[in-house]
Amino acid sequence: MQLSPQARSLLEVLTGAVERFPERLDASRLSAYDLGALLPAAHRVDSGREAAVLARWEVRSQLLERQPLFTPAACVDLFHALVEDLEKRREPRLSLGVGALVRCPEGAPLDQLADPARALVRFIMGQDRIGEPFALLAAAGLAGLAGPDAEVAERVAEGGAPLAAAEVELLLGWDATQRALFMESVVPADYRFTRGFAPLPDARERVCHLPGYVEFARATMEAAEARVAAIHAGEIPYLAEKAFDHAEKATIGRAARVALRHDEPWLPELLDSLLRKVAVAPTQAKTLPSQGVLFAIAHAAEEYPTPEAVASLHAARRETRHAGVPKQLDRMLKRVEAALGNRLEVAFRLPDGRVRRQLGEHTAVISTDGAVELSWWHGDRKLKTVPAAVRREHGEEVARLRALVKQVKQQQATLSRALEAGYAGEVAPPYHQLAGQPIADRLIWEFEVSPGQWHSQLGLGVPDVPVRLWHPARSSPEEVASWREAVQEKELRQPFKQAFREIYLLTPAEEATEAHSNRFADHVVEYHKLYALFKQRGWQAAYVGPWDGGGDGEARRVMAGGRWRASFSHGYADEGYALTGEVRFHRLTGDRWEPAPLAEVPPLVFSEAMRDVDLFVAVTSIATDPAWLDRGPGRLHGHWRTTSFGALAPSAEVRRDALARLLPRLTVAGRCTLTDRFLVVRGDLRTYKIHLGSGNILMEPNDAYLCIVAGPSRDRVFLPFEEDGGLLSVILSKAFLLAADTAIDDPTITRQIRA
Repeated sequence: MQLSPQARSLLEVLTGAVERFPERLDASRLSAYDLGALLPAAHRVDSGREAAVLARWEVRSQLLERQPLFTPAACVDLFHALVEDLEKRREPRLSLGVGALVRCPEGAPLDQLADPARALVRFIMGQDRIGEPFALLAAAGLAGLAGPDAEVAERVAEGGAPLAAAEVELLLGWDATQRALFMESVVPADYRFTRGFAPLPDARERVCHLPGYVEFARATMEAAEARVAAIHAGEIPYLAEKAFDHAEKATIGRAARVALRHDEPWLPELLDSLLRKVAVAPTQAKTLPSQGVLFAIAHAAEEYPTPEAVASLHAARRETRHAGVPKQLDRMLKRVEAALGNRLEVAFRLPDGRVRRQLGEHTAVISTDGAVELSWWHGDRKLKTVPAAVRREHGEEVARLRALVKQVKQQQATLSRALEAGYAGEVAPPYHQLAGQPIADRLIWEFEVSPGQWHSQLGLGVPDVPVRLWHPARSSPEEVASWREAVQEKELRQPFKQAFREIYLLTPAEEATEAHSNRFADHVVEYHKLYALFKQRGWQAAYVGPWDGGGDGEARRVMAGGRWRASFSHGYADEGYALTGEVRFHRLTGDRWEPAPLAEVPPLVFSEAMRDVDLFVAVTSIATDPAWLDRGPGRLHGHWRTTSFGALAPSAEVRRDALARLLPRLTVAGRCTLTDRFLVVRGDLRTYKIHLGSGNILMEPNDAYLCIVAGPSRDRVFLPFEEDGGLLSVILSKAFLLAADTAIDDPTITRQIRA
């Protein structure tokens, strides 16, 4: 194979032909085959040669982010490089060689790999510990050493519990390349630093189609459910967290992933039973049979979510008595529900929630017209409470109906999150499946009435033309204003913020920087809140902190069906705080992420990503905490004062628009005025300026700061949307309080006002 000029230069340095590192080398221009050809030479480098070590670092840094490809010759060369000086190196790096088997498009020359594979296997078998059992099984297959009775298989399965042992037995029926593919699916992406290169992005998809694995998945899930059922029946003694060993937990997680990926019809009922039993002890103890299995299935659902899996995980969360499990499941469920946005073909598979049950002379009705509600009827008369006769004679059915209401509410919330998460997709999901769903009646839709011409309307109906969710970024300012007015007039609470959704367009400053945006840079934020929001909104980020290499971080979100990626940089600022940085976008081109100019990012991808970043800053900024000055580091006080009353971000602009429509309806309207950044409230003692971005307050005439830690408004005011952090409600609460400032009896507030 012909190497590129960059690859030839690196190869000369790696092999010692040249002792000087080439100037102006751009390693990102190396092709996938270049990387495959260079890897054997990089592995052979002696650490005593400075230029060669630098060249090896260039190759390895590329392999951490990109996929190499191997010719048959490069594949053989790599295996021989792994064997050379093995006794001296004491590091077999077996996963490198096994990984090459599934990155060789022409097919790895298995017969030429037998001898080096045999040497690697024998070396590892001589060690006390097997670090990569599935890589070892793949290498043993190459060497002709693995079989039902082979020493390698016995060593790998040694001491293993039944479910894990059955998985190893299944693998023994596969060839070496199939085993290598399985190894790729098992190792998490986070392990790329020790493995040498990133796992195949589609490995887990391909494993789903390996011979016999779907059947094995069902047998595994059934066996797992049967075991916890036996524990609950008293047939197996209960020991907390001992229902399954470590290897079995991983096996069950993989089986669940495959079954969820195939959307197997037998799975929902079985999964529900397994999760409910594994989440709670058969005794009254606040323990459970296996947290590991519960979380392994939740992780599988993050990759291949289904509405039924979400409902079952919520049921498990309600039933567990363990103190810490609900919080962990809550975090995971937010990611699962957001992931449904990338799998809308199953997300729309939800019942409409309309249920009628006749219980004696009374009827129970679950309706979803607006809020989900369980009501009781006697003939045509709606009752205020559950009839006493129904409670007495049908207690279990009442409890079941109440549980069903919770499930329907959660399903509606799940669908809402899935719809919102799919906003930035480039391919229209099957929205027609939502016909008849009450949630669709509260959303604005667009219909393609003629090529390129879209008409918006409230409610989906039964569309017979292409349809998509309406987004304000695709509409004129006049149409956006019209829809906001309609939603306000109808007092329509939408499932997510749509009519009042923020719009993020390129600014002149972003056009000037071209490749990155500093719109939300240089904000000091509370880091633990920021990190939690990353997880909640489906952004991947490593934890930052005051350790070597931990000072800088980057959160990433893959969007538009995997074709675009947004990144948000941030760094450690102080104990508990971080400093925000720039936003960048990358486009998936072939096997790599390429930086993209902001002007080339699809408008909805840009707007939705920037909306998330705005949310991160708005919710976690120290500027939104009115009491922060009393406890924050003194060196950050100036930053707090600057940002607390600064220009409004798009999220605050939308809040201002909503307030402009709400004010005429309020009892305090005569005392309130909106300016560009403030809601000005005229009290009897003072006039107050509430900042629309932070909710913080200045008092006229001298702009003295007024600290009020207020909760959401208790006044019965219709709000057209709910916010993360509830700042709109907080601002209204402060407005009502300050409009009647003579009635305030809290001394911590009156002391500040009268000072």
